[in-house]
Amino acid sequence: MVSFLKIFLSLVWLFMVYIVISTSLESSLFKEWEFLGAIPWMRATLWDFYANVLVIFLWVVYREKDWRVKAVWAVLFFCLGSIGTIGYTLVQLFRLKEGESLQRILQSKL
Repeated sequence: MVSFLKIFLSLVWLFMVYIVISTSLESSLFKEWEFLGAIPWMRATLWDFYANVLVIFLWVVYREKDWRVKAVWAVLFFCLGSIGTIGYTLVQLFRLKEGESLQRILQSKL
């Protein structure tokens, strides 16, 4: 299962990086914000997104000891979205030693 998750999440991470870069080259979020911000579903989607990011970040706050590590991940999560959260998950997956289960990631503090 761990190997599958490493491969699958790596592919999802690469896809998200591609989507964000290609979209950024095609259209500026800062130029489009006035239009996008006026769409009620866009505002609802952003609130939903940041609520999810907050929950994931609280898990990181629980797990990580060093406040600097927590701060770096907060910036990456809130600025990069799924690129940051998948990145954190991949780092944790690749830190697992041979034979360790996913419970090590989900339950333990670092």
